[in-house]
Formats: sequence, structure tokens, C-alpha cells
Amino acid sequence: MSQYVKGLVQNEMEKRFSEVPDFVVVSTVGLDGINNNILRGKLKTKGIRMSMVKNALMRRAMEGLGRPAAGSLFESGPCTVVYGADSVVDVAKELLECCSKLKLKTIVVRGAFVDGQALDAQSANGLSKMPNRAQMHGRLAATALAPGAKVAGAIVASGSKIAGCLKSLIEKLEKAA
Repeated sequence: MSQYVKGLVQNEMEKRFSEVPDFVVVSTVGLDGINNNILRGKLKTKGIRMSMVKNALMRRAMEGLGRPAAGSLFESGPCTVVYGADSVVDVAKELLECCSKLKLKTIVVRGAFVDGQALDAQSANGLSKMPNRAQMHGRLAATALAPGAKVAGAIVASGSKIAGCLKSLIEKLEKAA
């Protein structure tokens, strides 16, 4: 590939990944064309894309975007960048879920780029076990509402105790009369 063509490809990569803050890097060595298309189709329905990249050009593109830490993910072997969805956690979860459903053992997570830092393979796999944005919002809402629910429960509980005492007193007085 000539320097001119490499420059064009690098510029295209910079354009494509300038709006992608976080991504997962996988190795697809040994993945046949049929399973590749099935996997891409399933991920596309979830808003997730896969792009196979040339390592040297991707390293230059990441440096051009001011993300030199991401360059360490593209050292050797063919790499595929998986990105999209609401967050990188959703990407990791969906990718591993689709791979397990399709019984693809050839997909190997090599790392991830999250919040300006490169993660190793083990940390990138750990992303799939983390709660996603919607789950975190739910937990935050539950935590914020918990004290109010406890106060309301205490108020209702004391009122029901008073009502129970009054009811038993009324029944006792009715029997006595």
C-alpha cells in the first residue's frame, strides 16, 4: 500500500473513531465467513459495529486523535474493533453473549479502551460482568428512594399500631357493655 493510500485510510479511521470514545478490541482469527456475518448481523441489531483494522494505521489514527494509550491494544495480529450501543459495558456484554449463543470459541477479547485508558484482556472481560448504565441508574434511584421509603414505612407502621390498639379497646369496651 502506498503512503498516499495509507494516509487516506488513516484519515478515514480518524474520522470514524473520532466519535467513538470507548471500544473493545478482539481477535477473530479462525472465524469463518458465515459465522462472521451472523455475528455482525446480531450485533448490528443491537447498534454495535465491528471494524477490522490494520494495526499500524490504527495506532497512527489513535495518536492523531490524542489517544496514544489505545495504540498499545494494536501491537500484533489481526484486530477487530467492536463499538457502539450505549456504553462499552453493553458492547462487551452483547459480544460475549452472542459468542456464547453461537458457540464461537475463536473470538478472543484482547483489550478495551475506556475513559482514556487501555485495559488488558482480563479487565476487558470484566466489563461484561459490570452493570450497564440503565442498571446503574436503577440502583441510584433505589438508593435515593430508600430513606424516604423507610420514613414512610415508620409513619404507617406507628399509625397501624395505634389503629390496632384503638380497635382492641373498642372491642373490649363493647364486650364490657
